[in-house]
Amino acid sequence: MELKYIVFAVCLLGIVPFAYAVALRNKIAENIVLFIAIFFTCSLLGKINFVSMETYRGTAKGFEITLVDIAALILFLLVLTRSKERALILIPPCSILYLIYFIISWISVVNAEQTVYSYFELWKMAKMYFYYWVMSNYLCSEENIMKVVNMIPIIIIYIFLVVLDQKYRMHLFQTNGPLPHQNSLVMYMMIFGTIMFALLLNGDISKYKIMFLLLIMAMAAVCIVSTLSRAGLMCFALSCTIVMGFSMLNGLDSRKIGVTILIVLGALGILAKSINTIIERFQTAPEQSAQTRIDLAIAAKKMADDKTFGIGLNNWGIKINPPYPYSDHIERKDDEFKEGIVETVYLLVAAETGWANLVVFLFYIGKFYILNLINYFRFKKKSLMFISAGLAGGLFGVYFESTLEWVLKQMNNYYQLMLVYAMISAMTELHRRGKLEQSDEQDAETQEDEIPPAQAAEAYSGV
Repeated sequence: MELKYIVFAVCLLGIVPFAYAVALRNKIAENIVLFIAIFFTCSLLGKINFVSMETYRGTAKGFEITLVDIAALILFLLVLTRSKERALILIPPCSILYLIYFIISWISVVNAEQTVYSYFELWKMAKMYFYYWVMSNYLCSEENIMKVVNMIPIIIIYIFLVVLDQKYRMHLFQTNGPLPHQNSLVMYMMIFGTIMFALLLNGDISKYKIMFLLLIMAMAAVCIVSTLSRAGLMCFALSCTIVMGFSMLNGLDSRKIGVTILIVLGALGILAKSINTIIERFQTAPEQSAQTRIDLAIAAKKMADDKTFGIGLNNWGIKINPPYPYSDHIERKDDEFKEGIVETVYLLVAAETGWANLVVFLFYIGKFYILNLINYFRFKKKSLMFISAGLAGGLFGVYFESTLEWVLKQMNNYYQLMLVYAMISAMTELHRRGKLEQSDEQDAETQEDEIPPAQAAEAYSGV
């Protein structure tokens, strides 16, 4: 038996029950489990990959189990144990849309050349929903949501240190931190960075925490600039501008004006330090890169048009190459050359699973954005409002950059996306429960004010 199977068995049958038992009784242990479930979304160290196909150029390369999955399983047991204290959200928001997206993706397997590759991705999709369901239930309290927020600076500091090491010790031209690609880093940092920016502008925090968050924002900006991603730089700036707009809409004060000025001056300073490298990146960017994007987009459209349910989930890496005709318009370097993945997640979904599933996917991610905007107005002038303001900018930037990247299919960013969706879900549920409690209180007051008929008759007869 391979070592990885033994390690997995020990984790599942030994570590999970032990960690659950300890976390159930010890708050520090529970917080450590939560930290693992959040922190290791940025670094998939310690993963076990069953039926591994590491050389395949696809969105999933095996049946992977990560530390995040192990931690999520422990949190799942905690959520079930405490279900009597806090009712479960059995069907979190957008679950039906995700189920439809999953089913159509599964149907697309009929067109797959390698069905096992499709099942790699289906396994990943199922894992991600499990993570979303667990986090939606676990985070359904302001205290637990703020625990996640307070863990974000640790993750940003860690990524920043890795980026510094890559830039100044390893002398990498474009850094990717602990994530698989520089664009993965940009989109990951964009989400957490905008949440921190919104907290900085709107949070009820001390001047020392303001200074700390300014430093965290500078680290996030340095990481993004170090990737030298042209689209990433533009989308991050756009995201921060949206956060500023929603923050100002919540009320204007001297801190917001002062912080905004400092952020702008800091951004100019970082740009001044990096301007030569950025200019070099723009000037030396190969023209072939733009043509490759166009060629792969044409191929994706051919695939989506050819099959109602696409060419098969996670089968792009096979069917973009001969003998399949979808890349006939592309001039190949040699017979052994293998084309990459189309550089937009939207066309990738359409190519592999069909145009109809792309519509479902757009409704799915779009509904979360709308729910987040609704939460912004629900929580306006309340402590958690900054999360909605931050995600209004962060998600917009990620969705916009996804027109140029397929990063949302990468496991790190997929986990993070499901985490922030769970935060939106939890805030939606907190509002619902708050309304129910308020309604119950009003009913109780009404019952106290009403005089029973017998008492009313007695009072009348005594007049």
